[in-house]
Amino acid sequence: MPKVLLFSRQPLTGRPLHEWLDDTAGSVVLLTTPKAVEGAEDVLAEHFPMHRLVPDYHSWATEQVAEEAARAHGVDLVASTSESDVLRAARLRARLGLPGQQPASATAYRDKVVMKRTAREAGVRVPAFTAVDSVADLLGFLDAVGYPAVVKPRFGAGSEGVAVLRGPEDVTAFLARQREAEVPYLPGQWMAESFVHGDFFHVDGIMRDGRVVHAWPGQYGGGGIAQRLWEDSHMSSVMLAPDDPRRAPLTQLTGDVIAALPASPTPLAFHLEAWIGDDGEPVLCEIASRAGGALIAEAYERVFGVQLAKEGLRAQCGSALTLTAQPPAPAELAGWTLFPPGYGAFVPPAGPCPVPTAELTLRMAPGAVGRGVEHLTQSAAVALVAARTAEEVRKDMEELARWWYAAAGWVRTEPDAS
Repeated sequence: MPKVLLFSRQPLTGRPLHEWLDDTAGSVVLLTTPKAVEGAEDVLAEHFPMHRLVPDYHSWATEQVAEEAARAHGVDLVASTSESDVLRAARLRARLGLPGQQPASATAYRDKVVMKRTAREAGVRVPAFTAVDSVADLLGFLDAVGYPAVVKPRFGAGSEGVAVLRGPEDVTAFLARQREAEVPYLPGQWMAESFVHGDFFHVDGIMRDGRVVHAWPGQYGGGGIAQRLWEDSHMSSVMLAPDDPRRAPLTQLTGDVIAALPASPTPLAFHLEAWIGDDGEPVLCEIASRAGGALIAEAYERVFGVQLAKEGLRAQCGSALTLTAQPPAPAELAGWTLFPPGYGAFVPPAGPCPVPTAELTLRMAPGAVGRGVEHLTQSAAVALVAARTAEEVRKDMEELARWWYAAAGWVRTEPDAS
């Protein structure tokens, strides 16, 4: 059994790594945070006795601790569970001469400028884009492509930090938020791209050696990710039907992108996002070498029997793939919804969910105070819906949304006078 250094800041109570992996006590050196193991101290002691806890997970010091632990325990592999760890895991593999995704591949899947440049050179459609290393870069790009445009962190995830620029006032607002921004306004950190009009899709699956092992596309609902962040709306997705005419071009785009970017010999989960406009041709938004968030992995597992986050992690740790080829058309399709926190104390629905195809899970306790959508996957409740056709899934999700917004409540709380 290979010994693995595992980067993970995910709470052990929510992501049961000890159930996902084999022989954890003897083979996994877990690098995590005190917060991630709260409420799971017994699991940590039993399954991860070789763990290292770091107080500031995203600091450079964490990489030093990781290398010291890897050398001390003589690890054979390095694995990660979050997008923020993809590059640091690759750098450690390169330092130690270990197999798996290397820095060139990790950079292409993390740095959106490198990603889009590489994809464009291979003939993949991407928006007009540029690196933004100064105000002059941003203003020059806007002079060339006009409004609207989008400015975003090159290494961002979950749409954090993204700003849509519809006019000069939005540029002023973007520049004014510099002091509060988590991503520094420095060279190498930001990019801008033209705004793409179209429906928004995602493709998720497993890749290896520059090719897709298996995958399936889905379509985001409503206004998509941007609307959720800016309007506190719910976020949803429905898998495409096998005969949906958009499935083939999305599948082709995915294969072309993965073939274009530097490959990893180790199987990895991936999450690609793309638009399709009036011409029916997909345009790449971005791709990540990790499983998609929200309930994407759970929906995929419901339909194909493979949990992508688990499968991708196990593959990094040396386990064989559960599914090694594209499965036939599924017998059912799945969709999911994240219902947003409102403003005030949460009052959950009094009765059970009336939609029989839906599995609803509350993520906030009664009385917990909501402050709207503060990050992309934050939710008061989540729901997974599975039915025979995509149309049935959409219909049931619409019924579910109508019930939720009528039945759930938010009681405004008075600010603390003290």
